[in-house]
Amino acid sequence: MTPRPPGRARTGSQPSESRFAHADFAADYRPRRPAHFNPRRIILTKGSFNCATRRDFIERLCRLYPEAQVIEQLHLPHNRVNLGIADPVALHHSGKQTLVIGEHRTAVRLSEEHGNMCPNYWHFSPYGFCPFDCAYCYLAATPGVRFSPTVKIFVNLSEMLASIDRIARKLTQPTAFYLGKLQDGLALDPLTGYSRVMAPFFASHPYARLVLLTKALDVQNLMDIEHRGQTILSWSLNPPEVCGQFEINTPAPAERIEAMRRCAAAGYPIRAVIMPTIPIGGWRVVYGAFLQELITAVPLARITLGGICSYDGALSLTEAKLGPGNTVSQAVDRSRSKSVDGRRRYLVSERVEMYRHLITTIRRIDPRVAIALCLEERTVFEALKMTASVGRCNCVL
Repeated sequence: MTPRPPGRARTGSQPSESRFAHADFAADYRPRRPAHFNPRRIILTKGSFNCATRRDFIERLCRLYPEAQVIEQLHLPHNRVNLGIADPVALHHSGKQTLVIGEHRTAVRLSEEHGNMCPNYWHFSPYGFCPFDCAYCYLAATPGVRFSPTVKIFVNLSEMLASIDRIARKLTQPTAFYLGKLQDGLALDPLTGYSRVMAPFFASHPYARLVLLTKALDVQNLMDIEHRGQTILSWSLNPPEVCGQFEINTPAPAERIEAMRRCAAAGYPIRAVIMPTIPIGGWRVVYGAFLQELITAVPLARITLGGICSYDGALSLTEAKLGPGNTVSQAVDRSRSKSVDGRRRYLVSERVEMYRHLITTIRRIDPRVAIALCLEERTVFEALKMTASVGRCNCVL
């Protein structure tokens, strides 16, 4: 089914005050079906048909999935799509098979972390959630995902870039804008071609820099565009033994490493995020072998480490999927109340032990690479003598 535009299309998707005249979509881009995503339904929400270019873009996407049901709910905002399923696990799985298209009018935000050592940073959302199905996913407990855990594409990218332009010019210094806090930054790029708009924008900007986090393997769109080193690409990774148990429907670690290697050869700064570290049996040997493979294959500018730091709602979904005896649930510290920031973590002593081993291993392989911790508490930084690295994690320059 081809979506039908409602009457007369409205114009004005690009703010006139933007100093950068960028389109929402790359000219003449031919979308491709990404790996790991085969939606059964495509739901068109508010803003989908605000102009002819959006309509054309959506029609091309829909033609890639002739087997999918296309549903128009043009009166609804993207975060009010109700799949009508009460069971949390069934809702989660249905959401992973649903693509919602619409607009996000407040997509550029400053994070507001309290109770941990996160430096807070600017982030933006041309996508929402992701098609991958990691059993430990912390996004499952965020308000927008809990109600409507669907995969989302937002069609007002130019408005987001205009906002980034205004914010960065006011700050008047190089500033990271992070894509990966509330989504995978690259998983749907074969569909949208957004990287072919974003990377040139950041390449030409005097202050704004893109930091992108992904688990994806398709980097074709990044290979022949100007980036000037102002797009920083980072991959979330875990050893194959961890990935096989907890990272469902994701590219294999070896595939991610190959994507990293290709992007490094194309001149992009590359980072790795080893998170969440999970203490499976024999974890010291498992993580040691994996770090050896990763660091010798890819020139890394920074490695960020992190453990489970999740909300109760997300942990409940993990247990509903894997059972209460799974390694993550068994490792989480339930002997005390939640951390100051409302999250559950491993015991401090266990986190320190794991981090210390990984840091020692990394330093042995490459003494020069920068090492950071993600969403950690001051106690852990102090125990590891890493207070000088506070605020130098993956999400910032």
